[in-house]
Amino acid sequence: MGQAREVMDRLTTAMNTKDRNMLAGCYAADAVAHTPDQGEIRGRDAISSYLFDFWEAIPDVQYEVTERHDSGDVAIDEGIVTGTNTGQLVMPSGQTLPPTGKQLRIRSCDVATVRNGEITSHRFYFDQVEFLSQLGLMPEMTTH
Repeated sequence: MGQAREVMDRLTTAMNTKDRNMLAGCYAADAVAHTPDQGEIRGRDAISSYLFDFWEAIPDVQYEVTERHDSGDVAIDEGIVTGTNTGQLVMPSGQTLPPTGKQLRIRSCDVATVRNGEITSHRFYFDQVEFLSQLGLMPEMTTH
């Protein structure tokens, strides 16, 4: 197992056990993340805060890895994010939405580049429409 895989597995463990220190320690101080909802996020503290916001909104969030891939300094995880929205959700605008009580099951993919035992670049992929629809926050689509 390479270093990229080890760090990505540690990040998954930190997410699933809600270990803030372990999670923050997975990222380089100057790491950059790219997200579908917030765009580019720079720095360990800002990336950690982004992920902590999900913990607040979905306290029982879990990440089930369905596929693991790695090559050199890159690790890729495909998986399913599950949980229940029982906390306030912070929107990209900074506005917060009250809990919906809805169950979530969202497909996701993470691509991380690791150098010197820390993630320097993390690209998060998930379908925002799927996310918002499952929360009941998207208008219902009608066909004519």
